[in-house]
Amino acid sequence: MQVQSRDVSCQDRPLWSRAMAQPAVEFGPTPLRVIEGQIPAGLRGTLYRNGPGRLQRSGQYVDHWFDGDGAILAVHFTEAGAIGLYRYVQTQEFQTEEQANQYLYSGYGQLAPGPFWKRWGSQPKNAANTSVLALPDKLLALWEGGNPYALDLETLETHGLDDLGSLKATQTYSAHPKRDPQTSDLYNFGIIYGPRSYIQLYRSDASGQILQQGKVALDRVSLIHDFVLSGPYLVFLMPPVVLKLIPIVFGTQSFSDALQWQPQYGTQIVVVDRKTLKEVTRIEADPWFQWHIGNGFQANDGSVVIDYVRYPNFDTNQWLKEVVSGCPTTPAAGHLWRLRLDPVAGKVVANEQQLDLECEFPITPMAEVGRQHPSLYLSCQSQRLAKVEENFDSVAHFNLETGQLTLATFASGCYPIEPIHVSHPDDPSQSWMLTVVFDGNRDQSTVQIFNAQCLDAGPLCILELPEVVPIGFHGTWRPQ
Repeated sequence: MQVQSRDVSCQDRPLWSRAMAQPAVEFGPTPLRVIEGQIPAGLRGTLYRNGPGRLQRSGQYVDHWFDGDGAILAVHFTEAGAIGLYRYVQTQEFQTEEQANQYLYSGYGQLAPGPFWKRWGSQPKNAANTSVLALPDKLLALWEGGNPYALDLETLETHGLDDLGSLKATQTYSAHPKRDPQTSDLYNFGIIYGPRSYIQLYRSDASGQILQQGKVALDRVSLIHDFVLSGPYLVFLMPPVVLKLIPIVFGTQSFSDALQWQPQYGTQIVVVDRKTLKEVTRIEADPWFQWHIGNGFQANDGSVVIDYVRYPNFDTNQWLKEVVSGCPTTPAAGHLWRLRLDPVAGKVVANEQQLDLECEFPITPMAEVGRQHPSLYLSCQSQRLAKVEENFDSVAHFNLETGQLTLATFASGCYPIEPIHVSHPDDPSQSWMLTVVFDGNRDQSTVQIFNAQCLDAGPLCILELPEVVPIGFHGTWRPQ
C-alpha cells in the first residue's frame, strides 16, 4: 500500500485543504438554515453533487485524489424550504474496507497492500466518486472504470451496481454521459483496455436503458475522460497519453503511474456518427491534454465547434495527486480553447485560446447540449498569477458571442466548486447558478444560489450545510 505523507514543502497550506483533512461526516435529512437572502420561488428540484469524501483510513492516505471514497450531497428544494443530506456510496469495496478499517484494493493511483503477485488479475476498486446521473427512478453514481452504482433519489440509499439493462461486468461506463435535449436519448462511452483497446459506445433511452452499442478501435492505449455531443456527431479528443499495460497486468504500477505523456503522437480526434455509432473520420492535431469539454455543435457551414479546457501537458495529473497532501507544488493551469473541425475534409480549421484566466469544469445549460451555445459557466481563478497550490476562487459566466466574462469572486479562503446551471421551469429567460462553497476561515460549507445572468451581483441565497462537504468533482440538477 502506498502511503501519502502530509509533510509538504510549503509551510502554510491553503485553506481549501481543511475541507479534505478529515473524512467527511454523513448527515441528513436536515432542513438547511438560510444565512442570507431567500430561496427563489421557482427553484424546485434537487441538486446532486459527487466527490471523494474520504482520503484516509487509520492514518493511511490514498495516493491520488481520484481514489477517495465517493460521497453524494443532495439538496432537495421544496415549497417548505431546502432539505440536505450527505451519504457515502455503499460500494462493496467501501463496505469491506470500512469493516477492516484499512485500504485493501488498488485504484487509479494506489496499489493494494501485499506482494505484487497477489494483485495479478485483480479488479480496481470502484470508487463511485466522479459524477451523478439523475434518471426518472434512480440516481447513478458514476466512475471511470466500471459499472455505475444506483441510489435512491430521495434518501441516497445505495441499491447496488446497475447494468442499465445490458452492461457486462467488464464494461466501463464513463462519468460524462450526454443527454440530447430534444430526444432525451443518453449517449456515453467506456474505454476497454487490452491488446486491442477500443471505445465502447452506448445510446440509451431517457430511463437509462441501453438501446444500442458500438465499438471504435483505438490506435493506442490512452486516457479519455470526457467526450462531446456535437450535432450529428460524437467527438472524442484522444491526447498523447499512453498507458503501459504490462505493469498494470503484473501489479507493479498503478493506473496513474503507468500513464506516460508522449507528445510526439499529437492529439487524435475521433468523429463518430451518433445514429450508427460508427467512425466517420480521424484527425491528427498538435499535442495537448484535456479533462473536460464544455459543449459542441455543428455550425451552419457544416463545421464542428468544440469548447474545451486545454492543458499543455499531463502535469495536471501530478497536481491532482498532490491534492491529497494539501499543498500541490506542480504547475498545471488549464485554459478555455475553441476547436473548429471540418469533418468532411478531416482537418482542423482553427484551434484558439478564448480566456487567459485559469479555469475548469465548463458547462452549458442542459437545453443547449449538442447545439449552438451562446455562453459557458466555469470554475475560475480570478488572479492571473495565482499560486500553484491555490484552488479556484470564482465561478464565471463567459458570453461567447460578446467575449464578456462575468465573475463571482469569493472572499479570500472561500472556494466554490463546479457551477450548476438551472433554468426556470416556466420562464426560459430566467435561470440560476448553484455552487457549493467551502469557507476555510470558518470551516463551513454552504450552498449558494446566484442569478445566472448577473453573477457579479452576489448570491440571491446562502444556505448553511450542517457539516463540511469536501471539494468534489461533478454534479447535476433534477427538476421537480
